[in-house]
Amino acid sequence: MNGSNLSLLLAFAFAFALWLPYGSADDNSCSASVLQAQRFFEQENSKLRERYHAEYSAAYTYNTNVTEENRRAMIVVYAESASQNKLLAQAVRAGDYAKSADANIRRQARMLQDLGADALDPSDYLELKNAISSMQSNYATTSVCSYTNRTDCSLTLEPHIQERLANSRDPAELAWYWREWYDKAGTPMRGNFEKYVRLTRKAAHLNDYRSYADYWVHFYEDADFERQLDATYKALLPFYRQIHGYVRYRLRQHYGPEVVPAEGNIPMHLLGNMWAQSWNDVIDLFTPYPEKPFVDVKLEMERQEYSVRKLFELGDQFFQSLGMRALPASFWNLSVLERPTDREVVCHASAWDFYQDSDVRIKMCTELNTHYLYVVHHELGHIQYYLQYEQQPAVFRGAPNPGFHEAVGDVIALSAMSAKHLKSLNLTRSGRLDEKSRINELFKQALSKIVFLPFGYTMDKYRYAVFRGELDESQWNCAFWQMRSEFGGLEPPLTRSNSDFDPPAKYHIDADVEYLRYFAAHIFQFQFHRALCRLAGQYAPGDSQQTLDNCDIFGSKKAGQAFKTFLSAGNSKHWKIVLEEFTGETEMDPAALLEYFDPLYQWLKQENSRLGVPLGWGNTNKIPSSCCGLFST
Repeated sequence: MNGSNLSLLLAFAFAFALWLPYGSADDNSCSASVLQAQRFFEQENSKLRERYHAEYSAAYTYNTNVTEENRRAMIVVYAESASQNKLLAQAVRAGDYAKSADANIRRQARMLQDLGADALDPSDYLELKNAISSMQSNYATTSVCSYTNRTDCSLTLEPHIQERLANSRDPAELAWYWREWYDKAGTPMRGNFEKYVRLTRKAAHLNDYRSYADYWVHFYEDADFERQLDATYKALLPFYRQIHGYVRYRLRQHYGPEVVPAEGNIPMHLLGNMWAQSWNDVIDLFTPYPEKPFVDVKLEMERQEYSVRKLFELGDQFFQSLGMRALPASFWNLSVLERPTDREVVCHASAWDFYQDSDVRIKMCTELNTHYLYVVHHELGHIQYYLQYEQQPAVFRGAPNPGFHEAVGDVIALSAMSAKHLKSLNLTRSGRLDEKSRINELFKQALSKIVFLPFGYTMDKYRYAVFRGELDESQWNCAFWQMRSEFGGLEPPLTRSNSDFDPPAKYHIDADVEYLRYFAAHIFQFQFHRALCRLAGQYAPGDSQQTLDNCDIFGSKKAGQAFKTFLSAGNSKHWKIVLEEFTGETEMDPAALLEYFDPLYQWLKQENSRLGVPLGWGNTNKIPSSCCGLFST
């Protein structure tokens, strides 16, 4: 064979190899097909990063200035991005990249073919986005009338209504604000919610999922995850029942039997939070040891003339002490950290990644108190996650498990709010609590961490049932309250009929935010915390001097390095792989959480037994008797 013919043969063979599907058995990481695929995804990730930047810029403008003009402009940007994402998914399918020999390419291909709502045709997409953003706008702009001056209807959820829920002890006033909020933030949005359910169901089918619930669950990359969710809820229920029984007993002592039943559901308006997802704002009614005052960080911050910026500087210093990145100058220049006085904003705290030049921001209406000290560290956890994985392709700039992102912020807050750390900031006098004070503090934490779990569990159990068509529309509202009662032993202060519609009174339901992530985060954060505390030399099993509830990892470069490695992986690997590398565990496991709170659990069991406190609850009578059956898992 002469050289000319050999050259022609080799050229033909090379061209034929490029034509072959990308998943052929002979492929390897250096093959032409893999190299071509890598170039394709590099180019498309660059374009995707630009689209994400445009989306989040438009959304941020709307969230920090809630106007109809900004809402419409945001939707235009999202619609254009959706059309481009659809073309990208088609190109990925045409290239058969999901069968590549390269695992990284396969993972990118699978994720980019998963379009979610972008799979809808343009008119349906616009209708869905308008329904969601209209619910968000209603939530952001809802105001209610004052209980004491019914002509003043300018009261907003934060700070006005929340202040009354936390500080009033008049059941009639509390019920007034509860009803005002649910009637105005929830019921008017039923039509938009119906559109949302119809169109997300259509989007799920276009993505080859049986329902939008199955679409949400697939993000956990575990066919068994729903069963694990149910098992985790059941494992935590005995502890929750002890807290619920004790709180109901003490509330009954305060308000009397005509307001609080001995064995039934707790009326949720008495618990200091619009959704009764945390109860610690009314802890003065049921503190285990009232003679032991709580650390009042707010008073100390006021005495030291703290500013809102100071709270964020403290959080920034915490991450830097671990060897992690400082907040970029753009964060300070472009974030909205306090409520503006000249425009409406969505005050719900959120962290933002703009996918360019380390542009990360926070939007929240910060106040100077203990709660916001915690929230600041939580939101900065999201920010640090963004900064650590920003070297990843755009498609991998996220958490491998939706619960991880929320857990990352909370795990730092667990250290930041410890007695040891608050002492180092000169916000408390003692870095170690006596046993009674320790029980008080654990109880206060449990009123946000443990009581949240049935709430978090219910939010998506309810929406799964709606998405899967397991509930008739006529029973959407009563089923919501039946689940709140069955899973958490709580009920509304007054009867709610199916002409009411209360789910949109919660922001995440308006905003199409999957909520299981928060339940999962409340479990994962304690797994992360235990791993970091071990690395920092702050925790030893069975050592009363090195307990999980008084661990502070501040300054530990060893813990920081492990944390950086975990965060920098982003969504490039399955969550079980990065979890095992970080903690040595491969499943969502409540054991670390239960260990953290075990002193309180033991105390509650003894105290409830001593007082003869009844545990458990029956069905609520605040919904029509014709409501659908029980939902037990």
